[in-house]
Amino acid sequence: MAKRAGGKAAGGTPATVALTAAGVAFVARPYDHDPSAKSYGLEAAQALGVEPARVFKTLLADVDGTLAVGVVPVSAQLDLKALAGVLGAKKASMADPAAAERSTGYVVGGISPIGQRKQLATVVDESALAHGTVLVSGGRRGFDIELAPADLVRVTGARTGAIAR
Repeated sequence: MAKRAGGKAAGGTPATVALTAAGVAFVARPYDHDPSAKSYGLEAAQALGVEPARVFKTLLADVDGTLAVGVVPVSAQLDLKALAGVLGAKKASMADPAAAERSTGYVVGGISPIGQRKQLATVVDESALAHGTVLVSGGRRGFDIELAPADLVRVTGARTGAIAR
C-alpha cells in the first residue's frame, strides 16, 4: 500500500496529517459524495466498489457521561451495550451530533476516528481484523482512507471488541 506523503497534499485533513506524522501507510480514496445519500457509509462502499464489511463508520456515544468512539462496519449497527461493556461502563447512548462535531472537529458524515481534536476512548469492531485493509472516513464527506486494521487500532489507541450487530 502506498504511503501518501505530505499530509495536507494527501487529502488535507487532520486524519491524513496524523497518519503521515505517525508514519502509517494509507491510500486516500476520494469519491463523489451525493448530499441526498441516506447512508454515507453505504454510499462510500458503493462508490468505491468495496464490500460494505470493509468500510467502517465512526460513531460517537455518550458512555457514562463521557464521549467515546465506536468504529463498526457500515453494514452493521453499533451495539451500545457491548460498547459500554468493552469500556467497563454501565450504559451508553448515541451522542448528540453537535457534541460529536465539537469534540472531534469533524462534521457528521465525515467524522474520522483518526486525528480528532480530542483523543477519546475508541473501540474498533473486531471484524476489522479479518481484513487486509479497511476504509474509514478521511475527515470529510466523500473522502475515505484505506489502511491496515492494525494501524487503525494503533494510531487511534483503540481497543477491539464485538461491538457491531
